[in-house]
Amino acid sequence: MVAEAGGAEPPGAMIGHDPNASIAENYRRFGREAAGRSAAYGTLADAVAADQDILAFLGALPVAKRQPNLLFAAARYLLGAPADLRALRRVVGEQASELAAVMRARRTQTNEAARCATLLPALVGLPEPLALLEVGAAAGLTLLLDRYSYDYAGYRLSGADPQAPTLTCQPRGPVPLPERLPTVAWRAGIDLNPLDAADPDDARWLECLLWPGEGDRAARLHAALGAARRHPPTVHRGDLVDDLARVAANAPRQATLVVFHSAVLAYVDRGKREAFAAAVRELGAVWLSNEAPGVVPLPASAAAAPGEDSFTLTRDGHELLAFTESHGTRISWVS
Repeated sequence: MVAEAGGAEPPGAMIGHDPNASIAENYRRFGREAAGRSAAYGTLADAVAADQDILAFLGALPVAKRQPNLLFAAARYLLGAPADLRALRRVVGEQASELAAVMRARRTQTNEAARCATLLPALVGLPEPLALLEVGAAAGLTLLLDRYSYDYAGYRLSGADPQAPTLTCQPRGPVPLPERLPTVAWRAGIDLNPLDAADPDDARWLECLLWPGEGDRAARLHAALGAARRHPPTVHRGDLVDDLARVAANAPRQATLVVFHSAVLAYVDRGKREAFAAAVRELGAVWLSNEAPGVVPLPASAAAAPGEDSFTLTRDGHELLAFTESHGTRISWVS
């Protein structure tokens, strides 16, 4: 992930990660969001919001380390299975120091390969070959865009790796689907804490970040990790602002540089977001942002998101292309 949040958050803070809200309110908000995707975590978040012992444990952690995704993943990491309230209370009561150590050392690095299905239409028409640079890349699974296959409601595209997963996405509106996958000449990622798909412990952490009851996400993650082991992406340890130009300098000059990210800028403050936008513009790169509404400000004339779980897919910080489901299962084109 990117640098830890600090200072006041602008609109678009990640659900459950608003430093201006109480811990209990963050968990209640998360519970409302999670209920439609993971009933177990929706119920657990509501229970945490009313549990004084767990709230006290969280209150002793840095603000950026109190978020529900991180707590639930860390508990699963220690338990070997998703926690319910009884199991979570037991871990907090008996393994508080171990749980806190995992939460301090780890970050929420949800590396959902299916987000490539919402990125792909935004690449249509760009001069090839492409040079892909992702910030907050984790294990680099979304850098392997051309390795995966795709199914857009029956419109299928075959990727370069037949063993890689097929990513299913429901298109709505005039989504510009390509006739073929783009040619990628270069790819690299930046992350404060890069993960290695070949490292069993890193792969285990990515699995712990999945929510119970989310269908085929676990199978897709395992298949995407296999693709990353066969075709290891390069992910540099670094900061999304301080190290952007350094990493981008390695891209071939004849390639179109595309800087992109999903659910990353919501974890940094306004100043960091603005510095990142300036750094991307200085590179002259195409900038694709897939973030929660409000993270990248849009003109007031932009249409309202069609659902609470919708991210906004924007180009160059001002052009709204589409609304996307946060894990890549749906794209509603508006541009």
